[in-house]
Amino acid sequence: MSAVDDAELARLQAEAEAAEAALKLAQAKAALAAAQAARAAGGAAAGTAAAGAAAAGAAGGAPAEEISAPEVATGVSTPPEAISPPEAPAADAAQTVPEAPAADAAASGPLNDAQVAAIAKGYAFDGLTLDLGALMNTDPVPSAQIRIPLGMMNRHGLVAGATGTGKTRTLQGLAEQLAAKGVPVFAADMKGDLSGVATPGEPSEKLLARTAAIGQEWTPAASVTEYFALGGVGKGVPVRATVSGFGPLLLSKVLDLNETQESSLGLVFHYADANGLALVDLSDLRAVLTWLTSDDGKDELKALGGLSSATAGVILRKLITFADDGADVFFGEPEFDVRDFLRTAADGRGVISLLEVPGVADKPALFSTFLMYLLAELFEILPEVGDLDTPKLVFFFDEAHLLFRDASKSFLSAITQTVRLIRSKGVGVFFVTQTPKDVPSDVLGQLGSRVQHALRAFTPDDAKALRATVGTYPKSGYDLERVLQELGTGEAIVTVMNEKGAPTPVAWTRLRAPQGLMSPTPDPDIERAVHASPLLARYGTPIDRESAREILTAKMNAAAEADAAATRAEAQEQAAKEQEKQQAAQAKADAAAARERQKEYDRILRSTGGSTRTTRTSRSSQKSPLEQVLNSKSTQTILNSVIRGLFGTGRR
Repeated sequence: MSAVDDAELARLQAEAEAAEAALKLAQAKAALAAAQAARAAGGAAAGTAAAGAAAAGAAGGAPAEEISAPEVATGVSTPPEAISPPEAPAADAAQTVPEAPAADAAASGPLNDAQVAAIAKGYAFDGLTLDLGALMNTDPVPSAQIRIPLGMMNRHGLVAGATGTGKTRTLQGLAEQLAAKGVPVFAADMKGDLSGVATPGEPSEKLLARTAAIGQEWTPAASVTEYFALGGVGKGVPVRATVSGFGPLLLSKVLDLNETQESSLGLVFHYADANGLALVDLSDLRAVLTWLTSDDGKDELKALGGLSSATAGVILRKLITFADDGADVFFGEPEFDVRDFLRTAADGRGVISLLEVPGVADKPALFSTFLMYLLAELFEILPEVGDLDTPKLVFFFDEAHLLFRDASKSFLSAITQTVRLIRSKGVGVFFVTQTPKDVPSDVLGQLGSRVQHALRAFTPDDAKALRATVGTYPKSGYDLERVLQELGTGEAIVTVMNEKGAPTPVAWTRLRAPQGLMSPTPDPDIERAVHASPLLARYGTPIDRESAREILTAKMNAAAEADAAATRAEAQEQAAKEQEKQQAAQAKADAAAARERQKEYDRILRSTGGSTRTTRTSRSSQKSPLEQVLNSKSTQTILNSVIRGLFGTGRR
């Protein structure tokens, strides 16, 4: 045997011994507590008998299949060579009382031996499984392990229970086992404590005693984890979506629009698509609405039909308020490709993608609707694959009640259709919420696995919800209305689908403990993991390309310039007309003045009787004799001849 084999054998032997010791300690403590309670009640004899039974159990040890057989905890058989020879006597000794724990549990619990055996048989599967825990019959029954077939994880499920009952730890345990079997996982980290899945857990006496009591071989382990942050609000890789990708239906849910406003928003998206206006962020959508309600775009608004300017104004105001609350950081580019949630590590393990949520805790509607967007994107891009033995992805939808609160009929219809059909894409969806009534019946009817933690019945409404929950379970040997109120932390009522698609028996289960840290991973470790992520280079820096806002801004600026030019031309034309009018008025005034002067002149002439003009005319028309002689032709001829002779001008 090689040195490596010896080391592995030593490790297995040490783990088996530790588990056996822890189990004996837990059994002794339980017996002691029972004896003390019996003595306090006056049943000293019963207490003595209980103590004797505990001593006998401690001396005989736990059954081999409950402590040292890995096939019980993992569903995988252990090779014969991995069993240590020194452990054989202990196993043989344990075989002398293999039925004692089950018999005791049956005697003290609500189930008899036949019912315990039937439940154990109902959860015995041939293929790969996820181990939930051990059957409870007042006390754990380690020989009856409760499991979910891996192939049934894409039949969806529900994890429900009151606050503090262990839902988060159940989610963490399922995520760890899925990732270990090569299945990628997506989950929203509501309180930040799911991040511990990336850090090995810390053992404690209490933890080891609990896990040993249910037959779990607990070892600390870390899972490959990728951290994301919605819109970059947080430490993880930013996850953004464009407004066009988000769509009018989901956006209407976030904006709390009524059905009329929702249909109107759909028309706005149609207009943007038809006119090549890319809706990247909220400012683009606001720009489109501003354009349609402006004087330049009002004709196009009328052409849409069914969209009033008043409704467009309401949507615009809600968008402005929504953006002012900080929601605009969740929309933009680069848009996240949901295929990056389907990654596996180099060693074949699935990557657990955790979406950080505490930074947006004050925007629950946006958070839940964004998760629905991611799920819808997966539905759109993944091909049909039918029922797979190993799912492509399991999507945990935490705080599911936020998604369905005040949802419109069309929104609920879209969710129901997505959940119903995405199974054939190889994706499983688990809703995590407080009570099953938080999930609409149409969606609840699509869920094959149910892990119901404790419910509280402090009010009449709580009691009604409790009875309604009990009514949805098949008949069982439990008084579920009582048991559901008495479940301890980390315990749940379980029913799943078996490998044939039929429901398994109802099982009161004490759930396995996660192998990762059950508290948040330290912030420095998270920051180092984010900076080392290859996705940060792709999604870390926002992009602002030309989109509807820039296009419509340019269009509105051009329209404004055209209006300004038209206004200037109109002003010039008006000025020219005014000048022409003034010139015409001046000419008219001058003509009128001339007429007045002429009239005045004529009046003066008339007043003088016209003699002045006659005298002048007659005087000017008469000439003297000398003038008549000098002006005659003969006189002019003689004078010209004399002048030529005197000055010699005649030779020229």
